[in-house]
Amino acid sequence: MLEEFCPICEGAGLRVIERADGTRAAVPCDCRVAKRSTRMIQQARIPQRYADCTIANYFTNQSNDSLAQAKRDTRRFIDMYPLETDGKGLLFTGNIGVGKTHLAVGVLQSLIADRGARGIFFDYRDLLKNLQNSYERKVDQTERDILGPVLEADVLLLDEFGGSKPSDWASDTIAHIINTRYNERRSTIVTTNYPNLPPAAVVERDAWAAMRPDTLGDRIGERMRSRLQEMCVVIEMKGDDYRQTTNRAKLSAV
Repeated sequence: MLEEFCPICEGAGLRVIERADGTRAAVPCDCRVAKRSTRMIQQARIPQRYADCTIANYFTNQSNDSLAQAKRDTRRFIDMYPLETDGKGLLFTGNIGVGKTHLAVGVLQSLIADRGARGIFFDYRDLLKNLQNSYERKVDQTERDILGPVLEADVLLLDEFGGSKPSDWASDTIAHIINTRYNERRSTIVTTNYPNLPPAAVVERDAWAAMRPDTLGDRIGERMRSRLQEMCVVIEMKGDDYRQTTNRAKLSAV
């Protein structure tokens, strides 16, 4: 496929501007900036299912104040990044199907395209699996190959945080990722289906505690949950499961 020809720079990637003092300078053409953004988004590992997720196309029922507020908060975060956010990130919490990943990916794509941030997406369970596989001789990737982009990205999106209970080794590795990014003031975006609460056993030390649904503290430990409260703005989303209502799978009519 032939590359689209830019009538402004005629393919050079630069355009000439005239400064206020009458001198001229060559600056990157808008087409070059757009190509760079497209390339950076492609490198961000965003799954195909979420490739078209933006803040603008996130549908909210106007009667649902929680979801409407979540959308406003994400837009405000994008507007404030990076100077006013000062390394802070976002922690999206809520039940399944309210659009946490949609909004999180929308933020990631906006920060890459509009702010030039280096971003990367990782499913929490896939990250753990990749790290575990890195110790197998048959796998070419080393732990360093995997951790490098995760630690160094300007913005890291960890989806389904707490989706599996890690081993002690994996838990230490995740804690290393979180603490390193915290110390380096790099923004981390997290989504989780678990309530943003301490371990149930800490709240109630009785027989009923073992029967309660897991909290985020149960899944990742209270120390790591506490760190997330300091480094991420919490966005709590409440609503119906979109997948079982509006977006429920259907067969097209013949």
